[in-house]
Amino acid sequence: MSLKKDRVFFQRQQRKYHEHCCVPICTSSSKFNGVLSYHGFPSDVELRKRWLVNIRRDEFIVTGHSKVCSLHFTPEQIIQPKTPEGKRQLNKGAVPVLFQWNDYSIPSPRMSVWDRVSKLQPELASAEDGQHMDCTPAADHDYSSVPEPAFMDSVIDENRNLKEENDSLKKEIQELKISCTFGLQRFAHSDDDIRFYTRFPSYHNLMLFWRLVEPSVHKMVRASRAKVTEKLNEAVTSVRPTHTRQSLQPIDELVLFLMYLSVGLKEQDLANRFNIHISTVSRIICSWTNYLYTLLGSVAIWIEPEDIKARLPDDFKDFSDTQIIVDCTELKCQTPSSPLLQSEMFSKYKSHCTMKGLIGIAPHGPVTFISSLYEGSISDKELFRRSGLADLLTDDMAVMVDKGFLITECVKCKVYCPPFLNKKSQMPAPSVLQTQKIARVRVHVERVIRRVKENKLFDSVIPLSIAGSINEIFAVACLLSNYQNKHLVTAWAK
Repeated sequence: MSLKKDRVFFQRQQRKYHEHCCVPICTSSSKFNGVLSYHGFPSDVELRKRWLVNIRRDEFIVTGHSKVCSLHFTPEQIIQPKTPEGKRQLNKGAVPVLFQWNDYSIPSPRMSVWDRVSKLQPELASAEDGQHMDCTPAADHDYSSVPEPAFMDSVIDENRNLKEENDSLKKEIQELKISCTFGLQRFAHSDDDIRFYTRFPSYHNLMLFWRLVEPSVHKMVRASRAKVTEKLNEAVTSVRPTHTRQSLQPIDELVLFLMYLSVGLKEQDLANRFNIHISTVSRIICSWTNYLYTLLGSVAIWIEPEDIKARLPDDFKDFSDTQIIVDCTELKCQTPSSPLLQSEMFSKYKSHCTMKGLIGIAPHGPVTFISSLYEGSISDKELFRRSGLADLLTDDMAVMVDKGFLITECVKCKVYCPPFLNKKSQMPAPSVLQTQKIARVRVHVERVIRRVKENKLFDSVIPLSIAGSINEIFAVACLLSNYQNKHLVTAWAK
């Protein structure tokens, strides 16, 4: 019970306005404290400035509600009231001096120079009277001493060990940073990972391709800037490259695009791997699709007849005038909601809605012609006619096709096509040999198409959301096959 009597309880004050101390760090308030008194700033300008300087608020704007509590004044500065109901006041010229930063105590003033000299004079006088003063410096302050050689060797060894440990820790931290980031630097030492994610055979081959595209990367018109350009009705060539910071390095953006194409990773998956937003992934894919389509498409892939004959493989000795081997391929796409579009895009060969394109290769393997994608119901003959390939063929050339291409009347050149059985019960022996010869060399276009369709993006059903850019993506995949793969046949390498 005695403990309870000794306690002091600050009850909430029943006032309309509660006063607060304006001194920094001080949290005194009259809301729950009726013991402290609160004093306003003096009206004298000079005295008020001293108050502001002492409380460390030189730029403070003083109002009628600005108060300083009695904790910051000494007892001598406060005038106690004569009656209990009276109000405590300050002596004239009182200045707050007690604060939290000086532990609420007044530091003793420093002695003047004359006082300090006069204090030292008796000690000097005693020295002159013959008293011995030991001026030898203490052992722990012997700065002129030289450490022993054994001690120096131990210090040098310890410093060397600490430096080696520091270097090893820095190396480990760098390796951890690389392992935590998902990009080209992480897979630079693994050709298997490079082949899996980008379809380039090795890191060296990927870097060779990067050196081809790097000089013009800074001129890339990105998807976000293309919209602004369209609104301002400016030409794309007049757009100046911006210097805004990109989320990824350009080479990592290329790797992201190759992963999207080669591995078929979804945009959300790529966003999680590269630690960026999904909208950023979408813009990177769109920008690099248009960039590579423009850059690689500007390189002439059509090969002149003289160069074809100079690189003609021995397998084509019976078809020495062959300029190009063509075939069609189909990509499954999402079924549209319109019945009319469904009937146009439905392929009887695939029993699914597809997009159909034509690919042509030179006899020694590279892709030399790529058509646009059309609806899956189009015939091979009609697709060949729309592709514009017939305009590139001359009388001294020859084209090799499959049986479905009845294009003899569409071109001026010679057409190598497997013979038909017609109404005969059995195909003659010369026709069988001709079919086998053509099939043996025409199969290489099927191998090139397989290389293109090894990009996992074409494995799944293509959504209609990317139908606007699927032509560019398909063309880029075909053009990249010329850089990613080796010769179809090792004997053809020259």
